[in-house]
Amino acid sequence: MMVKIAASILACDLARLADEVKRVEEHIDMVHFDVMDGHFVPNISFGLPVLKALRKETSLPISVHLMITNPEDYVDRFVEEGADMVAVHYETTPHLHRIVHRIKDLGAKAFVALNPHTPVFLLSEIITDVDGVLVMSVNPGFSGQRFIARSLEKIRSLKKMIRDLGLETEIMVDGGVNEENASILIKNGATILVMGYGIFKNENYVELVRSIKQERGESAG
Repeated sequence: MMVKIAASILACDLARLADEVKRVEEHIDMVHFDVMDGHFVPNISFGLPVLKALRKETSLPISVHLMITNPEDYVDRFVEEGADMVAVHYETTPHLHRIVHRIKDLGAKAFVALNPHTPVFLLSEIITDVDGVLVMSVNPGFSGQRFIARSLEKIRSLKKMIRDLGLETEIMVDGGVNEENASILIKNGATILVMGYGIFKNENYVELVRSIKQERGESAG
């Protein structure tokens, strides 16, 4: 499976959002849109009006990461405003199966996100229903944090679960992804890398993306 790059607009110049996305869209696979409510995570970002505006400016898929409480109250509107993928945190809803299938019924891909402290085995009853898993390799809330090393073990465990069940579930990794760890992430099973600073704050982002896409994932576990 060819690795995909998701550019996180949390790291771009938001005053020039459309221009920033157009500048990089030739070299990325999707735009990553982090929604924070100041409750589930200690930060507030952007929401539906910004997504609606962004959807008009790019034809790339948009992955929406809902770092919010009560996500079931908002998934319909995020898909309506242009989300192609929606990631909901395992930790935020007692009705994960219901919300996953609601996202899929709306025509978007459903991902479940895991905080660093949440173990992979908790996905055993939902893994066959989702299109992908978003592994948070930093504590969610702020861009530019350092990668948590134990995330590699989590990615390996997740890859083994997916392989043992004969699935093709995507593994998205978000947090501290850079040129130093991209290769090992891919080799351990990551199929989508979320990068913010590495794309929008890097003069050599084109070469970085090219080198990452030359990597080939290997079976983990």
